[in-house]
Amino acid sequence: MRISEYVSYDAVGLAELVAKGEVTPAELEAAAREAAQRVNPQLNAIVETWPADDEPDPGSTPLAGVPFLIKDLGVSMAGRRTELGSRLAVGNVAGADSSLMRRFRRAGLVTFGRTATPEMAYSITTEPVLYGATRNPWDLARSAGGSSGGAGAAVAAGVVPIAHATDAAGSIRIPAAYNGLFGLKPTRGRVSVGPDVDEIFNGLAVHGSVSRTVRDSAALLDRIRGPEPGDPYFAQEPSRPYAEEVTRHPGSLRIGVLTHAWGGRRTTTAVADALSRTVRLLESLGHQVAEVKVDLGADWEEFVLANARLWTANLTASVDELAAAFDRPINSSTLEPPILASYHYGQQVGGAQFVTALAIRNRVARSLARYFDAHDMLLTPTLPELPVPLGTYAEGAEALDGLGWLRRLFDRSPFSAAFNVAGTPAMSVPLTADAGTGLPIGMQFAAGYGLEDRLFRLAGQLEQASPWSGRTPTVWAGNPTGR
Repeated sequence: MRISEYVSYDAVGLAELVAKGEVTPAELEAAAREAAQRVNPQLNAIVETWPADDEPDPGSTPLAGVPFLIKDLGVSMAGRRTELGSRLAVGNVAGADSSLMRRFRRAGLVTFGRTATPEMAYSITTEPVLYGATRNPWDLARSAGGSSGGAGAAVAAGVVPIAHATDAAGSIRIPAAYNGLFGLKPTRGRVSVGPDVDEIFNGLAVHGSVSRTVRDSAALLDRIRGPEPGDPYFAQEPSRPYAEEVTRHPGSLRIGVLTHAWGGRRTTTAVADALSRTVRLLESLGHQVAEVKVDLGADWEEFVLANARLWTANLTASVDELAAAFDRPINSSTLEPPILASYHYGQQVGGAQFVTALAIRNRVARSLARYFDAHDMLLTPTLPELPVPLGTYAEGAEALDGLGWLRRLFDRSPFSAAFNVAGTPAMSVPLTADAGTGLPIGMQFAAGYGLEDRLFRLAGQLEQASPWSGRTPTVWAGNPTGR
């Protein structure tokens, strides 16, 4: 299969070719490898590839035979390294598949590599010391986002049509917005994170994907959703497959619009203009759209502090475990300045402070639930600004403590973390682009707990009304030289 043909299909389309016998999984894998060779030297999105050992049965699932990449964090593949983008974890090899990896295999996906992540997924830009910065295929001087930045850049550039991603405060939605992709953060408890842990960051983090089409994300979530024995959270199973929801009419939805985020961060003119265009599109489709104020349930500084305590306490435990496992020191030789500072901050978080942070998590969840009792959805920009230049987050980072680092991240991405805290689903949709630069701009839609079906219905409608599949970045595997 020629690369120009390979990149013209989404994952479901490729699987259909396999089912018909028009192409083999091995031929698709070869095309994906060639695509990676064309673009990865410029992007640095993929940190390792390997010969795939899966032999999917053609037609067995809607994704059977599709090339796939997993993030270098959060999922374990037997015999393969998971290094969390950190010098502290170099050489960490999984002894067995995690629950999610087993589901990827059962979905028929052909996993042949891992994508870049910032150290410990503890940033919203992917610029780790270990493997270097991942660059945005729309503009190589800009960030690809994080923490699933490698996945975002690889999918946007055409290496694979869909890739694994995780999200603890926007790490699916931010790379989706930066790279012009669709990315949906599922409900807490929708996808198991077991069996080695019962939850990640006290339920803030979830597994999902970034993709170029809505139906691909829906098809994958259908294959990986559902609990495992012992899971601490439960999300009610949908009444029908998400793949079917994509083509169903969403009806007339009551959609509130939040232009400027909690915390006072102002939305830039380019993004505000994109939001206005999105509102007009929604109204033309028959939805009821009105600007709203949304009670977060906590003061912004209180919200940031609670998250800092949850994040850093969890980080500290993970760092201690890795250091002990590999007999490595915990210092600047193994950890970057923001992570080391966050580690030390987490050491000082007391038990009562941790419990108070969980109580704030509860207040936010209750407050947003009341909003979704009165509205079907909330619309916000995914981010208040365009993709930032590489190095932006590193400026002065060595002077920040753990709270200061998280405050910096949340200040630049103030719309996303609330839905991780509440556990509700949210998606970034690549509806528009900046007229001056051509950079993609994502719009975020959030819904009530367990209502991914509602999001998929709207996303499918928006994809039909304002298609984005024809927009490709400067670095694109379909070009003969990659750009």
